[in-house]
Amino acid sequence: MSIDDASPAEEHRFLAFLRKQRWWAGRIAVVPVHLSSWALIVFFLIRAIPGDPVITVTGGQITPEIYARVKRSLGLDGSIIHQLSTYYSSLLHFRLGNSMVSGTPVVSDLAVRLPATVELALQAMIAVVVVSLVGSYLVVMYPQNKVSRVVRGYACAAGAIPEVCVGIGLIAIFFTALRWAPAPLGRISPNLSQPSSITGMPFLDSILHGNWSVTLSMMEHLVLPITVEIVAQSAVLIKLLTSGLEEAMEAAPTRFRIASGASRRVVVLSLYRRALPTAVAMLGMMFGYLLGGAVILETLFGFTGMGVYMIDAVNAKDLVVMQAFLLTMAAVSLTVFLIIDLVNMLLDPRRRPGVQVEGS
Repeated sequence: MSIDDASPAEEHRFLAFLRKQRWWAGRIAVVPVHLSSWALIVFFLIRAIPGDPVITVTGGQITPEIYARVKRSLGLDGSIIHQLSTYYSSLLHFRLGNSMVSGTPVVSDLAVRLPATVELALQAMIAVVVVSLVGSYLVVMYPQNKVSRVVRGYACAAGAIPEVCVGIGLIAIFFTALRWAPAPLGRISPNLSQPSSITGMPFLDSILHGNWSVTLSMMEHLVLPITVEIVAQSAVLIKLLTSGLEEAMEAAPTRFRIASGASRRVVVLSLYRRALPTAVAMLGMMFGYLLGGAVILETLFGFTGMGVYMIDAVNAKDLVVMQAFLLTMAAVSLTVFLIIDLVNMLLDPRRRPGVQVEGS
């Protein structure tokens, strides 16, 4: 039966169903718009960089004919409107061009390097979440405990030191002075070899291969980088969770559960359910910082990933790689923001547009 043959009641139910799904469908629909807008910014940003990319690639020792051919191969010929249309056409076909230095397709380089960077950011995010959940629990449930006081003080005072400063400090203390940490020269010890790629994520691949010596070595090399992110990022999340939990403790639903004899576990889960939405929203924003921090930490600790790739591109003035890097990182961040946004609206239906929740 087609929609035209449906009765008014059925059509009304169908339209009501569509309105109820608007909270997630609308969020997904605007992602391409955001990415397209960012692509436009990147297009003009890259072209605003001083210097002639053709001269950079060729060294300047070329004839006018070769200059014109190289300029055309880089998509820099014709008017700015022609360049822009060619640029968007390439993006629609997932073509990011070839590196101006190596000549290899940028997509191939990203397929090798991006998963490792995303894995490091995800590992850091998981660690930050766990530390924040535990820290906020201690602060709220045991406010007079000495550890709780230290955590509360850290949450109020920390978070202002950039990752690179924390990383250098931890390397100086735990590797240079104490010799507790391995040398910051890669993901694994020099006497071990990385297993063949399955997912592109080194740590996960080592587990899938069952190569536990490599997995253990990676864990040792990940301690300092992840600690850097915990120190730099968890303070904000602890403060948000602590504030949300303290507010939830004074709410009527909490007093009712305690008075009705609910178990401690039920009460705590209820507190976190009402305190999480704000923290989850911040977590989406924080992932962007974690992703940028992962790029910095890869350079600092000698990891292979997007960090070294971008630095090499900047040093070589490889505009194609720089452009692809900015677009890719934006696409990853937007995807994570979308997931976080949907999770947040699942936790708190009141945040869904067009959805009314009675007795909220």
